[in-house]
Amino acid sequence: MEMRLEVVQVPVADVDRSKSFYSETLGFALDHDVEHIPGMRVVQLTPPGSAASIVIGTGMTSMAPGSLEGLQLVVQDLEAVRAELLGRGAEISEVQDLGSVHFAFFADPDGNRWVMQGATAPGVKEAHLP
Repeated sequence: MEMRLEVVQVPVADVDRSKSFYSETLGFALDHDVEHIPGMRVVQLTPPGSAASIVIGTGMTSMAPGSLEGLQLVVQDLEAVRAELLGRGAEISEVQDLGSVHFAFFADPDGNRWVMQGATAPGVKEAHLP
């Protein structure tokens, strides 16, 4: 059996503001922006290098805007990505070392909270395996 997580809905209040944040500030690729049926707008965006995408829009979810937390982006060089995103206007926390794994945190304009993790070194991975 094979299962792939490919799309996650992110609840937002202002689709155009969020589309701008994710595409322009974070650099996500805009895959499509369509209204399949009246009142249901679907905007799909994909983080650079990711097989999974996010969907924002209208008429799709009952989740409150800003209620999502803990989506995690893993990057090779956390300091470099953080610096690039800060230069694009994103507000990202300082890098935190949480047991040899490095994280930074940010939120979208609605308050949906994201985690950015630096790639874990092989020695650290092995130390956490049984």
